[in-house]
Amino acid sequence: MSFPIVRHRRLRQSTGIRNMVRETHLTVDDFIQPIYVTYGENVKSEIKSMPGVFRFSLDRLQEEVREIAELGIPAVLLFGIPETKDSVGSSGFAEDGIVQEATKLIKSWYPELLVVADTCLCEFTDHGHCGMVHTVEVDGHICGDVLNDESLDLLVKTAVSQAKAGADIIAPSNMMDGFVQAIRAGLDENGFSHIPIMSYAVKYASAFYGPFREAADSTPQFGDRKSYQMDPANAREALREAETDVMEGADMLMVKPSLSYLDVMRTIKDQFDLPLVAYNVSGEYAMVKAAAIQGWIDEKKVAMEILLSMKRAGADMIITYYGKDASRWLAEK
Repeated sequence: MSFPIVRHRRLRQSTGIRNMVRETHLTVDDFIQPIYVTYGENVKSEIKSMPGVFRFSLDRLQEEVREIAELGIPAVLLFGIPETKDSVGSSGFAEDGIVQEATKLIKSWYPELLVVADTCLCEFTDHGHCGMVHTVEVDGHICGDVLNDESLDLLVKTAVSQAKAGADIIAPSNMMDGFVQAIRAGLDENGFSHIPIMSYAVKYASAFYGPFREAADSTPQFGDRKSYQMDPANAREALREAETDVMEGADMLMVKPSLSYLDVMRTIKDQFDLPLVAYNVSGEYAMVKAAAIQGWIDEKKVAMEILLSMKRAGADMIITYYGKDASRWLAEK
């Protein structure tokens, strides 16, 4: 018998065959579209480092939500930029806070559209960290540390206020130790035992968050977040983080960012029998957009390949700024 005996190309020779044997499929049901809501009136301001992504005031929000709903995207992730900030992020858990008001509006317009509430304090604190801080002045510079246990109470208040406003899923992104258990207990005690927790279980201290800091106005005013977000060099630590959140009652696990951590995503997927969420973060979106604007890449092909890689690595859901575009591209087939 002549060689080669096995001809793999037989299953690649036509579009029809390739479609039939394709192992991984993207659908609009995979996407969660982030939205930034801000104070003021008649605001629709493009985020400079994220072309095509905007901040919306509440009176302009419906146009964005309508487009998302009409595309068939099942969920949105809400981030809020408040008018005022303080040391404890009190506008983050106020009943009339920006995220709470946006949630009420979205659920009144589109009851079936899932609202995922980002549960963190960095957008609402004047120091830009994800919890309460203790600060000292050293040689004229402000230094400090984020207080873990004291921050949990504020995060619980934030999660409960978001659930009261109508959020369907609570997504804590703060990376405080014990945050899932604290929020689960707080939700249950306040009559929200049915609300799932989408835990940012594995969140790295990544440079890919740069554009988000502009979008959410949440740059730390001192230091960085390396004392509570994970070291990008560590993979085994991700298993410990995820295992803790599973034991504390998480309903879904997230890896953030995703593109540079596909190996971690695959490991988490293989180890834990919970839905896995990929976060295609702001820097990943921005670098594709920038290269596309320069004409260096085919934006559609590159963006879809990136999203497909996340699905192939095990993601059941993908938070992505490409949600709307990807939904349109899938509909073109």
